Amino acid sequence: MCGISGIVAARPLGQGDVSLVRRLGRALRHRGPDGSGEHVAKHVALGHERLSIIDTLGGGQPLYNEDRSLVLVANGEIYNHVALQKTLVGLGHHFRTGSDCETILHAYEQWGQDFLGHLRGMFAFALWDERKGRLLLVRDRLGEKPLYYYHQGGQSLVFSSELRALVQSGAVPLELDPASMDLYFHYQYVPEPRTPIKGLQKLPAGHLLCVDTTSWAVEQKPYWNFLQAPALEKEPIQALAQCLEETFEIVVRSDRPIGISLSGGLDSSAVAALARRHWSGELHAFSVGYPGRPPCDERDDARELATHLGLIFHEVELVEDSMVGMFPRLVHLRDDPIADIAGYGYWAVSNAASQAGVPVLLSGAGGDELFWGYPWLQEALRKNPARQNGPPGHFSFYDCTPDFVIAAAEARRLYGPAMTETLESPLPSEIFQPGGDRSRPDLLCTELAWSTYLLENGLAQSDRLSMANSVELRLPLMDHRVVETAVGLRKAQPDDNQPPKNRLRQALAGVLPEEVLNRPKKGFSPPVRRWHDRLFEKYGALVADGLLVQHGVLAPDKAAMLSLGPLPEGAVCPLSFKALALEMWIRGLAAPVAGKEDQP
Repeated sequence: MCGISGIVAARPLGQGDVSLVRRLGRALRHRGPDGSGEHVAKHVALGHERLSIIDTLGGGQPLYNEDRSLVLVANGEIYNHVALQKTLVGLGHHFRTGSDCETILHAYEQWGQDFLGHLRGMFAFALWDERKGRLLLVRDRLGEKPLYYYHQGGQSLVFSSELRALVQSGAVPLELDPASMDLYFHYQYVPEPRTPIKGLQKLPAGHLLCVDTTSWAVEQKPYWNFLQAPALEKEPIQALAQCLEETFEIVVRSDRPIGISLSGGLDSSAVAALARRHWSGELHAFSVGYPGRPPCDERDDARELATHLGLIFHEVELVEDSMVGMFPRLVHLRDDPIADIAGYGYWAVSNAASQAGVPVLLSGAGGDELFWGYPWLQEALRKNPARQNGPPGHFSFYDCTPDFVIAAAEARRLYGPAMTETLESPLPSEIFQPGGDRSRPDLLCTELAWSTYLLENGLAQSDRLSMANSVELRLPLMDHRVVETAVGLRKAQPDDNQPPKNRLRQALAGVLPEEVLNRPKKGFSPPVRRWHDRLFEKYGALVADGLLVQHGVLAPDKAAMLSLGPLPEGAVCPLSFKALALEMWIRGLAAPVAGKEDQP
């Protein structure tokens, strides 16, 4: 797990370009505290900040092929690197390191752009082909690892693992995009490929971007979509159980200590039990809770399972005062603006792992979205059985969103001139464009949950807040083979009429104790209203006449109203909290950055 950055241009690069990449590297050092590297050539400069997990002594980057005509900087893990390296060696390739990422180079050398089909893991990488004068930027299938790029006029493109590095290094001007701000207030994040900054884009999950420096052609295209998984006419429970066992056999590979982000829920419990089956070494578990141990506190359940599995158990109590004091930094560390009150828990687990010297953490993220774990997903299906009253294949977005999503009209009553003078559509643009079979609401519901809430709320926070603590987070339930298996089985044998996670529970029979399999879902539920009140007591006044007003995003009178506290009352993510989080985000991004020396 690392941080990558770089610039590619049709023109020859100058010292200013190299200096920029070095500034980007320094801004990403929290992602890779174990070493830095760079590659500078006529048309490309690449930077890498390393968190060493596999081949800790010999796997430094950039990595090169045998004749150094290919150069790679990568962020992530290639889980199937052992089998892939064996195949490539058999085809005549020679490896310089034991790094899992070196397989990317030789796979590209062997199979060209078909190489992506051979990679199994989580990754974002830049691969420079010197002979062809071509740079490939690639993001993993499900979007676990981030990649931002800026190509705004001229014949150059700059990229980085994080948005704030690009803005604070001076590579990208801090100019807010009204349409993206509109989407943020509708959700509680900005859906890809947009970002809040004009001209700055996220490379979408499952996509590659090819930059040809000779013709200066910049082409972006998808290489995978989970909805294209073929239907599986297999016995569902056996097929899923077998896929999970095969996945965990390779996901737990590490040369560093491993831990589990463990609650009392089914998903993280499954990850803990399956990791224990396939990892013979010391295994840690990290759990969070609240003072007084209210009913939503799952530490006792987590400890019981950890003891059963022989895990070393660590617990963290989320103290209200610490959460309030941490809030400005937390907003900044999330990189994108994300108004999720539960974010402090994400950070606390990773911080506990870092403090315990455990740089690899496994999580059960993705299980709820993949196996009908959220009540609002199945409620969406009940409201969208066939959409007989709408056009053929119509699917209603508003009938299938969690309750923190705000209707566009509510948010637009708050806007200042920068927004009202720009926005024309009665609804936020690019709200959700389904790419799957519109006759299958169950698949569309899965696509919606995956491409919005999971990708931009769950995965974005998981990556940034773990990497803020220099911890690599792995999500085994989001391995693309697990996803293809679950979706393929669903295509052949629909499971939306079953109890939540029924198929997953049956696949885990014999892996987890019965009391864990049958335990009702609690979910991570902080004291939302109390936390909101405390945050507004300390920071609410910043909204009244802050940067959102100065940038014309909020009208002054509306900002003053929002600054007083949670509005509307009782909302999981009130508009006022979205405004507060966004205000703090802009302030952090606009803050000057010291130390822009050009030396690495």
